[in-house]
Amino acid sequence: MYFAGVDAGSRTIKVVIIKGSDLTVSGFGIVDQGVRQAVKAKELLDKVIRNSKIKIKDIGGIVATGYGRNALSWADSKVTEITCQAYGVKQEIPNARMIIDIGGQDSKIIHLDSNGIVNDFVMNDRCAAGTGRFLEVVADRLEIKLKDIGRYSDKAASPSKISSMCVVFAEAEIVGLLAAEEAPENILAGVQNSIAKRICIMAGSGFKGPVVFTGGVALLPGMKKALQDCLEHSINVVKTPQFTGAFGAALLAAKDKY
Repeated sequence: MYFAGVDAGSRTIKVVIIKGSDLTVSGFGIVDQGVRQAVKAKELLDKVIRNSKIKIKDIGGIVATGYGRNALSWADSKVTEITCQAYGVKQEIPNARMIIDIGGQDSKIIHLDSNGIVNDFVMNDRCAAGTGRFLEVVADRLEIKLKDIGRYSDKAASPSKISSMCVVFAEAEIVGLLAAEEAPENILAGVQNSIAKRICIMAGSGFKGPVVFTGGVALLPGMKKALQDCLEHSINVVKTPQFTGAFGAALLAAKDKY
């Protein structure tokens, strides 16, 4: 029997299917979010099922998570992304004590106890600063592809100082820096440091490690180093950081059966 997790996030929809007997991943997929999110999520699920060479009748349970989870009426249950992130991380890094999850529209700090259970969390979902959206805005302004951010920021001789904690005002700062002929690589490094600073404030000073980095922003070169420098602590990045929530949802779907 197989189980599915569907993470209807703010920017993308992710699906993970696992085999119940050993909890290994049988298939996964991702698609951009849209106005017909329930339809898009079901289409993605069906596609992953086909690509996994199984049938819908083989799916013993579906758990939905993420911002759009309540729109997925065909899911068997809905669970918060906080819980699903914890389950997904625990499976890969059992001794994790803090999760940094930076997605497209929000960022979260999740504190876990010694058993991998959530005991506290902090979320930034009211401002784009400290999220992937901030990096998207900057990359667009600098006419640089997101995947090239790390290559540029690594060349920074002196990272720019981005003082504003609001993405709108920060963008105005960046316009000023460009007018002053500041090098794009310095601006990008400065933006990454600005995001890391926001995360450090959320984490506080009493956090425990190991620290795990998840979410789409974890895929961008340079962010791990910026966070490590700010936190003054080593950071682990999971193998597929965008899929941790969907993976945790699939694990929860299997939890009652295995």
